[in-house]
Formats: sequence, C-alpha cells, structure tokens
Amino acid sequence: QVTLVVSGGGLVHAGGSLRLSCAASGTYLSINSMGWYRRAPEKQRELVATITSEGHTTYADAVKGRFTISRDNAKNTMYLQMNSLRPEDTAVYYCYAATSISGGCHYTGWGKGTQVTVSS
Repeated sequence: QVTLVVSGGGLVHAGGSLRLSCAASGTYLSINSMGWYRRAPEKQRELVATITSEGHTTYADAVKGRFTISRDNAKNTMYLQMNSLRPEDTAVYYCYAATSISGGCHYTGWGKGTQVTVSS
C-alpha cells in the first residue's frame, strides 16, 4: 500500500507563501488522483485541491488564484504552492493518494497532517 510523507508546513505572515510536498512510496500499480484536504479548528474538513495523473486540477473556491497544485510523476511527489496566504488558511493540511493495486482493487492512502499557521 502507498505511504505518504508530508512536509513544508509552518508559520508565515499574511501575504506570505509556503509550499507543501507529499511524497508517495510503497507498493501499488499506479497513483490515480491525489489531493489536499485541510481542517481548521472547529470547522469541517475541506477539500482544497485535486490533481489527476493526467494533470487535471480542481480547486476550492476559497483558494482559486492563490494555490497551485502540481505533481511530478517521476518522483511520485505532489506539491501545493500556497501564495497570498490569509489567516483563514490556517489549518492542518493532509494529502491523499488514490491508487490502483493488484486484483483490480483500489486503495487510498493518507499522509500525516502538517500545520499551516498564517498570522495577521
């Protein structure tokens, strides 16, 4: 099964930038879609962005124009470039990878969350 390692969170002032990385490893046939969720204190989990193996992307309205999701298939790594950060972006960010495994089955792996804190 896939294992995901997340890095890149931290503390930044409003207007600043951060880049999150999510590196995949393990046993699987292919990685299909990947994406990022976030969970802010006392709020529901929110889907931030997704990317398919072909590079098609989707974004939550709250981050459109500020965040960019990308992936390097050769490195099995996905990125989330976050620009013009706002205090409301403060959350724990999680990545996931939907994979195809043997027997025609599918498995979705999750990375440990990384804290992003944006100060005003």
